[in-house]
Amino acid sequence: MRITESPVQTGATLDGDRWYAEPVETLLNDWSELSQQGLSHTEAAQRLEAVGLNELVIKAGESPLKKFLQQFSDFIVLILIAAALISGLLGEWLDAIAIIVIVILNAVIGFIQEYRAEQAIEALKKLTAPNARVVRDREVRIIPAREVVPGDLILLEQGDIVPADARLLASQSLQIEEAALTGESVPVKKDAHARVPLDAPVADRLTMVYASTQVSYGKGRAIVTATGMQTELGKIAGMVESVAEEKTPLQDRLDRIGKYLVYAALAIVAIVFLVGLARGEDPLHMFLVAVSLAVAAVPEGLAAVVTIALALGVRRMAARNALIRRLPSVETLGSTTVIASDKTGTLTQNAMTVRKIVVNDIIVDVTGEGYEPEGEFLVHGQLLPANLRADVAEVLRIGELANTAALRWNEQTGRWEIVGDPTEGAILVAGAKFGLWREEIISTFREVAELPFDSERKRMSMIVRRPNGRYRLYVKGAPDVILNLCTHYLDHGIAHPLTSERRAAILTINRDLANQALRVLGVAFRSLERVPEEPTPEMMEHDLVYAGLIAMIDPPRLEAIAAVEEARRAGIETVMITGDHLATAVAVGRELRLFDQDDVAITGQELEHLSDAELIARVDDIKAYARVSPEHKLRIVRAWKARNQVVAMTGDGVNDAPALKEANIGIAMGITGTDVAKGAADMILADDNYATIVHAIEEGRSIFDNIRRFVHFLLSCNIGEVITMFVGPLLGWPLPLLPIQILWINLATDSLPALALGVEKAEPGIMQRPPRPSSEDIITPRLLRIMLFQGLIIGAVTLAAFAIEYFLHSGSEERARVLAFSTSIFAQNVHAFNLRSNTLSIFKLGLFSNMALIGAFIAVLLSELAIIYIPFFHPIFQTMPLDLADWGLIAGLGVMPLVIMEIVKFVGLVPPR
Repeated sequence: MRITESPVQTGATLDGDRWYAEPVETLLNDWSELSQQGLSHTEAAQRLEAVGLNELVIKAGESPLKKFLQQFSDFIVLILIAAALISGLLGEWLDAIAIIVIVILNAVIGFIQEYRAEQAIEALKKLTAPNARVVRDREVRIIPAREVVPGDLILLEQGDIVPADARLLASQSLQIEEAALTGESVPVKKDAHARVPLDAPVADRLTMVYASTQVSYGKGRAIVTATGMQTELGKIAGMVESVAEEKTPLQDRLDRIGKYLVYAALAIVAIVFLVGLARGEDPLHMFLVAVSLAVAAVPEGLAAVVTIALALGVRRMAARNALIRRLPSVETLGSTTVIASDKTGTLTQNAMTVRKIVVNDIIVDVTGEGYEPEGEFLVHGQLLPANLRADVAEVLRIGELANTAALRWNEQTGRWEIVGDPTEGAILVAGAKFGLWREEIISTFREVAELPFDSERKRMSMIVRRPNGRYRLYVKGAPDVILNLCTHYLDHGIAHPLTSERRAAILTINRDLANQALRVLGVAFRSLERVPEEPTPEMMEHDLVYAGLIAMIDPPRLEAIAAVEEARRAGIETVMITGDHLATAVAVGRELRLFDQDDVAITGQELEHLSDAELIARVDDIKAYARVSPEHKLRIVRAWKARNQVVAMTGDGVNDAPALKEANIGIAMGITGTDVAKGAADMILADDNYATIVHAIEEGRSIFDNIRRFVHFLLSCNIGEVITMFVGPLLGWPLPLLPIQILWINLATDSLPALALGVEKAEPGIMQRPPRPSSEDIITPRLLRIMLFQGLIIGAVTLAAFAIEYFLHSGSEERARVLAFSTSIFAQNVHAFNLRSNTLSIFKLGLFSNMALIGAFIAVLLSELAIIYIPFFHPIFQTMPLDLADWGLIAGLGVMPLVIMEIVKFVGLVPPR
């Protein structure tokens, strides 16, 4: 396993890719010269030329112009363009211009969405380190990280961003923050001498460090094994690029509706035109009538109405902390059947929190969330007894002094935050809750010397000078290790000999806490007569007095527990996917009540042994996945999709990006989320709150209902117009409406009333019904039947108005058309009130609970009056003034759609969907 002398031929990796499993002694023997002097400048230059820069490579994309022109290729858009051309031929330039504006607006929105979606890889590039410390020709040099090559010897210190994937040759208390890459909730302790099996997942390769992760503690020396796209970060970038964009369910449904409407419009044109010719009508006039009717049959306002409805939904979601990046994703949320959720920072707080402190074998519960220094100390649900306060204070004081982290208030974010190791930070927060602030403690307990944490010792110590001038050693570490160094234990401020029975009792409590997936630390102390000039662990860490245990975990969000239950009632399964350990995942899952009796949790290692077919067969029963890689997350999402489920994937790390993009709806965290995750996601949670997802799903369901109301309203009205123009000539009547009148009716009803339905509130019980099947169309067979019935009512009252005036009153075609024209507009606008609910009476909902619809009704009515009574419009629309009796007829017929549907709802004949 020697590094090749010639430039590397494999792109950006050295010979072999399993160095993490090789003993460091073997590597040092093989690389004895390289591990001391590093690469020569000549060799580094040759390798850089051979493998390229250490950066992520993005495939050349399509030009902006081509992307923009592609927005006009959708079938429904082509329909709109055709409708605009026909309107222009008919001289209806206002209508044509309105349609073109709608088309261009949709194209611009779609272009912006695609452009934003492609920023995920750019965000990945920003994660890479700007500079790196390397050894070249025995000299330490700082070079741009993009110039690092395989074989470079790199040096790491606290605060550094790792420039490339590398195998450790030496480590000193090294801890790496890998949460963004692996999902590990706490910094990972790295060890160059660790024994790592060949099948270890990335998260368990303790001998490796990875590009873009950060050194949170300690030092290290490593040899670079992969750069650029060959790093783990690069592999994720490749997966993000390889995931194909898919149309949302809404886009598919609208495409299908568009095709159906085109076929229907062509049929209408042919039939009406042929019937007119058979009756001896002028061919040109019948062509204009037929084309006008076809334009009316295709609701050119549909795309605009849907866009506006989604935009309104986006605005409402933003007010509830859900930020939408792609408009169609709003509706996709309403179809969600599975939430595949990351654990750290999504279901949990991503803040290590002290939950329990053990003193005198008594467990003290600590309340509070996150890094906020507010909480209570309870024993059996009651406030901490006074006789235990001194011992608890001593435990916390030891934990705060044997500590290198800091708790600080961030003025910019308005939040408390931890600088340093989250585990040590959790102790600082617990101390602050108790009233013990480290800054105040160290002002009187002066630090004299530190014995840093060591992975072999599994502990750290701090020597301090107390206010009385005496010295004391404070120790924090693994409980079993600490106990082995103790000869006494603290009880109410007095040290007693540590018996074997007491030792066994303490270890039992430690084991019980560990079984709850709590991370447990033991604390102890020793009084010193003097401090050596160069203290060592061997000199100092013995004859200790055991003080207690501190147990912590990254706890679930309280609101997430209720949100998971609400999602379950809505027919939505929640699945936990995490890079953390299985025991931790199971413990958090139980608190969240994710598991039923037959549900299971598996590791990424177990997942590796499942074929895709086996995973698809078992995916229903697996509720938690632990220690998973980005590839595993992709497989899990694809397995659910193979079961025809609509998957919402949540995440915050770089490792989540491919799965976020693959999912039907990707949801990134706004606070803790990386730019990479946000770039790949469809939606961002501004508050990182899992409960916000459930609110967003409710909004998504409501928006789909509103879109369905639009389509229902527009098509039922258009069916009424088609019936009017088709049945009238079949009966041998004059044309009930002129082409210009048809276009105006279409324009009036496709605009304000339809838009007003977009602000309709969600129906009661919307989150108690199961998700819609992903294959369900906007127009179901049952809905089509009710639309035909309602269209028949609208067509019938329009024909009735024409017939009463033409056959029973004046006998004037022009006057009869004006009454039919006015009745059709009135009836269609009254019909909008029917669509507020398919099953609930308008009076139960409240006649004035949707003021936008009231306003739309008044606006359309006023426009109708203007066309009837303003002389300027008479020659354009072939209208004339009407008297009071005429309006009585119009109102009496126009209100019939509402009256009839109220009766139908009362009887219970209308299907809910």
